[in-house]
Amino acid sequence: MQLAVKPGLELVLIIFALFKLAAVPVVIDPGMGRKNFLTSVKRTGPEFFIGIPVAIWSSHLFRASFKEVRIRIKVGSNFEKLISRQGPISPILEETQEDDVAAILFTSGSTGPPKGVVYEHGMFDAQVRLIGEAYGIERAEVDLPMLPIFALFNPAFGMTTVVPEMNPSRPATVDPRKIVQAILKNSVTNSFGSPALWKKISNYCIQESLQLPSIRRVLIAGAPVPPELIKSFSQVIPNGEIHTPYGATESLPVCTISGSRILAETHSKTNKGAGSCVGNPVPEVEIKIIEICDEPIPEISGAKVLLVGEVGEIIVKGPVVTKAYDQLEAATRMAKIKGGGSIWHRLGDVGYLDADGSLWFCGRVAERVQTSDGVLFTDPVEAYFNQQSGVARSALIGLGDPPEQIPAIVIEPEPESWSDDYLDNKNWEGELLAKIPGDSVAKRIQKIFFYKDFPVDVRHNAKIDRLALGKKYPQDID
Repeated sequence: MQLAVKPGLELVLIIFALFKLAAVPVVIDPGMGRKNFLTSVKRTGPEFFIGIPVAIWSSHLFRASFKEVRIRIKVGSNFEKLISRQGPISPILEETQEDDVAAILFTSGSTGPPKGVVYEHGMFDAQVRLIGEAYGIERAEVDLPMLPIFALFNPAFGMTTVVPEMNPSRPATVDPRKIVQAILKNSVTNSFGSPALWKKISNYCIQESLQLPSIRRVLIAGAPVPPELIKSFSQVIPNGEIHTPYGATESLPVCTISGSRILAETHSKTNKGAGSCVGNPVPEVEIKIIEICDEPIPEISGAKVLLVGEVGEIIVKGPVVTKAYDQLEAATRMAKIKGGGSIWHRLGDVGYLDADGSLWFCGRVAERVQTSDGVLFTDPVEAYFNQQSGVARSALIGLGDPPEQIPAIVIEPEPESWSDDYLDNKNWEGELLAKIPGDSVAKRIQKIFFYKDFPVDVRHNAKIDRLALGKKYPQDID
């Protein structure tokens, strides 16, 4: 059952109605782009299509992708009339089992084409249980979810949903004033969003000398969260706590850490290149660090498990770990490892476990830079540059082919620091390189480029597309 419905009451009603019927909703990000959207629809092959009028029209226009669709249901005035004619709603649910398919949710496609993740009913049940326990969510709370899919958890938590006034396909264009007004007017207690969103909201609140006293918790995820954002936004929510959950569409949640712990314990280590601490695993989830491998690993016995403190590929297992991608056998083989009756998921991230069992994130496997002097990972290298005056964010890229890549950094300056002048940028490059401490991993950087506006993922507008960025520059520095 393909859905193309705007975030709001109708989406929640439709999703839970489909769950009641034991139908399988297919939820695709509206901002993934037309090509990816049509490819995803064609691969999934939905028999039913529920959408807003423009989506229904598009399904007729691009018939090749919607050729399996037998019935189309338009959401709007007729949909509301259809609901009102149904009479008393039966409390009887269609019987389902834990391993029955519940939904297909698509990844953001930040390091490749979006993939449909097959969710089972038991996985959703485990997610609700673990998220509720991890954050102490109580009934009658009020949530403002800035990632639409998270609104679907609220009926299970007994939380009221406030639908934010924003374009879900372009979250970074959000008007922070409208979000703040919604929080204050509705006494919102809980909210989820990406670092890019919360940075805008935090800056607006500080500029206007506003606080959000009703907030109990803010969840910031989708990309590494700068400690500076946590520090500044903590002033805005005097009665709340910031949390940075870690996971993926294929496995959520994996870990969580509070903002207060980051500022008190891990912030200084992150700034020195230790990576970003994402906390301890939630109950029922197990983490291992294995040697990085660019090939499928059929069985866990074929993976080399690394020791405490050694950086490698992060794999997880537990009740929230999905087992397969929809209609993508090769991708499933690449991402899943069998072992002892369980499935381990390869998150595609690199990191390490410390002596206390906390997980430290160091970057993406696909974005590592392989040089003749060893491998560099994005998070530890970028940490140095992100602290420098005038730098909004930075991105590690590799010039040339592995394992002989030349490490370089691309910097997105703060708007007031941007310059088109070659000599200005050349001088800034020299200053940045000269200041790098001798014991810093960033010392291996050989070239700095400047780029005005980084390409980012659609879902969070926060994950830097380093692979796309790297293709914009000559593959040598001669």
